[in-house]
Amino acid sequence: MSEVLNHQQIKKKITRMAFEIYERNHSAVGVVFAGISGMGVTLADLLAKELASISPLKIEKIDIKLDKSDVALSEIELSKEIDLTGKTLILVDDVLNTGKTLAYAMKPFLDKELKKMEIAVLVNRSHGLFPIRPDYTGYELATTFNDHIRVDFSGPKYSVILH
Repeated sequence: MSEVLNHQQIKKKITRMAFEIYERNHSAVGVVFAGISGMGVTLADLLAKELASISPLKIEKIDIKLDKSDVALSEIELSKEIDLTGKTLILVDDVLNTGKTLAYAMKPFLDKELKKMEIAVLVNRSHGLFPIRPDYTGYELATTFNDHIRVDFSGPKYSVILH
């Protein structure tokens, strides 16, 4: 077990990602962060807060509730309905493994009139079994399928641990 990212490193990654989001969306009607169950929701909150501190963009947030252990059969629920017309939607998850969870998380938004949909992840493991590539990545990490990455935003100090 080893620490991949410590609290300060994670904060810097989030700040950099927020600046990248602002750079690519400076003229957007609005940006909606859609955090995926668990640490994706927390990362979306942190990104939204950071973006709000550096930009005048209209920022909204919703949560995507799904069962990550069985996304194919999981019911996908949104925490609330938001008008997404002409806005940028950013799907947010803590770790991108195979892309399956993010692919299923897109489902509720496919019939919406978005300007564009983007993906933000803190850690990209690059095990692309689905055609999903993040637009914003905090950290690229080459791992085996047997390795496990745990993102912890629960305490006063954030961490990313490799098991």
